[in-house]
Amino acid sequence: MLFVWLIIHVISLVSSAEKPDVKIISSGFIYESAPFPECHASTLVQTDRGILASWFGGTHERHPDVSIYTALLSQGKWSSPVKVADGVVNNDLRYPTWNPVLYKKDDGTIILYYKVGPTPRDWWGVYKTSHDQGKTWSKEIKIPDGLLGPIKNKPVRLADGSIFSPSSIETNDKWTIHAETSTQNLTDWKKIPIENGSFNAIQPTVLHHPNGKLQMLCRTQEGKIGVTWSEDQGKSWSPVVASNLVNNNSGIDGVTLNNGYHLLVCNPIKKGRNKLVLLGSEDGINWEELIVLEDEKKGEFSYPAIIQAADETVHISYTYNRVKVKHVALAI
Repeated sequence: MLFVWLIIHVISLVSSAEKPDVKIISSGFIYESAPFPECHASTLVQTDRGILASWFGGTHERHPDVSIYTALLSQGKWSSPVKVADGVVNNDLRYPTWNPVLYKKDDGTIILYYKVGPTPRDWWGVYKTSHDQGKTWSKEIKIPDGLLGPIKNKPVRLADGSIFSPSSIETNDKWTIHAETSTQNLTDWKKIPIENGSFNAIQPTVLHHPNGKLQMLCRTQEGKIGVTWSEDQGKSWSPVVASNLVNNNSGIDGVTLNNGYHLLVCNPIKKGRNKLVLLGSEDGINWEELIVLEDEKKGEFSYPAIIQAADETVHISYTYNRVKVKHVALAI
């Protein structure tokens, strides 16, 4: 009987590991009203004050008035949106801003990376820092020429303490992913090339695996989420190949939980952005649906961001019909 119990217990553990129980803690919009009609490309980070979100908002994507906004989730409530960056050059010249990315350094400083420029083919990377957990921000600092910083999804900390930023470049002829690293002081920037092969790939997200192995999954134009691996803590990468996941040429984001389990938010459809799901995987290769976040006949639910907070709550944000940013908190 003991042997039978052990077999049943092991089977139960394997089953629960393959598909963890997911419970929605809260779900709603970060704001109900804002000083802009459209929004897109949210990002999340945990601060000492709560969960900080950022996104870009303005008349519409590419309009010169598009600026970067933030809001803070504290004690179950979101603060009102606050503009923290824009693309104003002078009284006569202003560019749109794009794709904010939040990251917390080892010393607690919050970095807000973002892009400035007329289009993704012509933009440049900049950042601001906050030493008071997102209350106030430094002046804009330009990232060195030839580099852009994290392009959509959050950086990760490598074992040596360096900041590893998943990045990409868009031209009229080709989309390509690469990686960039810097010190914790945002110095000694380096670019790490990746062989993209036949893929037009952008906006990678990073997952951690045992023994220092890293994986990046990325958006592509080829109908599949692309994947590349590193066995040496991001110094070199395998060529991009197709995963078994459908991609609609829209942004994705993932995170490796403290227990080693991987999560990925994406649109699991060939066309459109009207369905958004959370997938889970033990190995980063075989994925299964954990929960459907949105599934409508029409609509846009896109450009997700996902993090795990210190209390192990999983936070997800995403564009909701370009007019609001939705936030979902999960227990997994």
